[in-house]
Amino acid sequence: MKISCFSLIRDGNRLGYPYVESIRSVLPLCDEFVVAVGESSDGTLDTLKSLNEPKLKLIPTRWNENCRSHGFVLGQQKMIAQYNCTGDWAFYLEGDEIIHEDDLDRMHGAMLHYLQDSEVEALVFDYIHFYGDPQYINVSPAAYRKAARILRNNIRAIAPDGLYWAVIKDKTWYGSRNKRRTRYPRSAALNIPIYHYGNCRHERFLLAKAETGNQYWQHRVAFESTYGDIDPTVIVPFEGQHPAVIQDWIENSANPSFTFNPDYQLSRRERKHRLLRPLEKQFGWDVSRRHFRIIRDYRPGD
Repeated sequence: MKISCFSLIRDGNRLGYPYVESIRSVLPLCDEFVVAVGESSDGTLDTLKSLNEPKLKLIPTRWNENCRSHGFVLGQQKMIAQYNCTGDWAFYLEGDEIIHEDDLDRMHGAMLHYLQDSEVEALVFDYIHFYGDPQYINVSPAAYRKAARILRNNIRAIAPDGLYWAVIKDKTWYGSRNKRRTRYPRSAALNIPIYHYGNCRHERFLLAKAETGNQYWQHRVAFESTYGDIDPTVIVPFEGQHPAVIQDWIENSANPSFTFNPDYQLSRRERKHRLLRPLEKQFGWDVSRRHFRIIRDYRPGD
């Protein structure tokens, strides 16, 4: 079995992403790590080259500055990296996401377990979204709680944006017209978390991202410039243990603390989610969006 990891990055130093830590967190797992490195002004490519890591395959790219709809430019960059993966599995890990060292063996076991099970097209992770600083997490339904990030690398799939895949169905005839349709991948739940640190970077990095990143979302603000404008009921203490590889980054680049904006007015979506959260707890619901269909639940030893 061969495992490819892949990612995309641009101006990773200027924007304070733990992209080096992200790569290092999975190097013991993968046979190659492909990175689409967007043209940067801060030495990001040089930083990656300086790692002298033989598993790294660096692909310098240029972003389409005219593509400003729904973050599709991120999907383009994601696919550039994925199309250069040669493994049986392709594992997409963004530059602010970390895998805990204690979970690597379990992940490898799951990929080996499902290697010959062709019905399983993707593997799904749980998510821990740190928010404001590394001691708090966002549990809102608006923050995706699960995502398919490992894809079988021999199926036809596209990335409508940076976060998920759509599997291309076979052609279907409608009268005289020949059309294709897409669907979400059939997946196995790993019950393993990805640690997401992008929203606990120092606030100076948050502002820089908002100034440059929102241009790729034509009709909405995708990146906020402050942590305080959020429903305080969805931010709860983190009670786990951070991965070892991220410790230095937490000390030097994470936001030390934050405060809620007392004058912030909840959005309509936040008010709806505040009403739904008690129902989620009572009935075991999960109303967050899912871009996959679970058909297996991985349990080692089953």
